[in-house]
Amino acid sequence: MNESGAEKKEHCGVFAILGRQDASLITCFGLQALQHRGEEAAGIASTDGKRVFLHTGEGLVKELFAGFDFAERLPGYAAIGHTRYSVTGAPSAVNVQPLVVDLARGRLAIAHNGNLTNSVSLKKKMESEGAIFQSTIDTELILHLIARSKKHELKEAIVEALNQLEGSYSLVILTAEAVYAARDPHGFRPLVLGELKGVRMVASETSALDLVGANYLGEVKPGELLTLTKTQLTREPFTVPRPESSCIFELIYFSRPDSLVFDHSVYRFRKELGRTLALEAPVDADLVVPVPDSGFMAALGFAEETHIPFE
Repeated sequence: MNESGAEKKEHCGVFAILGRQDASLITCFGLQALQHRGEEAAGIASTDGKRVFLHTGEGLVKELFAGFDFAERLPGYAAIGHTRYSVTGAPSAVNVQPLVVDLARGRLAIAHNGNLTNSVSLKKKMESEGAIFQSTIDTELILHLIARSKKHELKEAIVEALNQLEGSYSLVILTAEAVYAARDPHGFRPLVLGELKGVRMVASETSALDLVGANYLGEVKPGELLTLTKTQLTREPFTVPRPESSCIFELIYFSRPDSLVFDHSVYRFRKELGRTLALEAPVDADLVVPVPDSGFMAALGFAEETHIPFE
């Protein structure tokens, strides 16, 4: 629940990679595998180590980047991307992620999947102190918190910002020097780490790793901050441990069936749900039919358990 008492759900997709000169192209492929998480808008930010570039727009990934010259318009060795399903902000070009801002510490891009349950109080406090917001999404709040931090190092500012957030967030941040990835202390939304020939990447689901040929290295742990640079990957907790509370709808509905989410096979999980339903609520029927496509595996499990034909 948010601060107004209304329930909000969001299941956007994020992707990030560092260490390839075609980073933005790989990110585009990753976003295509995450298209089911948000079909309203998409965007990619990249860096060549000096500048941060951005391209965003409304529509599907394949439409937005059809005939796109990645080397010319999104050059660089690192990139982050986002597919959007709007919940906290209205459908609008200003709400499309990644968001890019110029801070005293340099240019920074951010992409976020989740919902901040303390967004209303944070925004009211910042506005009372003179802050100006360009969008209506809670992702911009994170940028303000980072910008307002008195910490000397950017990583310290990010950690300070994260510790002021409440709710769910799996996010990626891009600067000219590094990529940061973080997952909220409860692990509400998924975020996974992969590797392709020594190149590290993070994504909302393993389906994005599979599409680009990367190996799955495991989940980004709840309450963990990853820092990817040209020379190393560091992993460290940014807060004290909290009780884990993963979103069950990721396994039931949101995620692709060929993904591993929360270290569970989505396909097997949904199929077992169907088997369990057959045992708990048996029926006398002629056919088992999935409605809609997300119910396919559950229907298959139900049919196998009951021996009722699947169609």
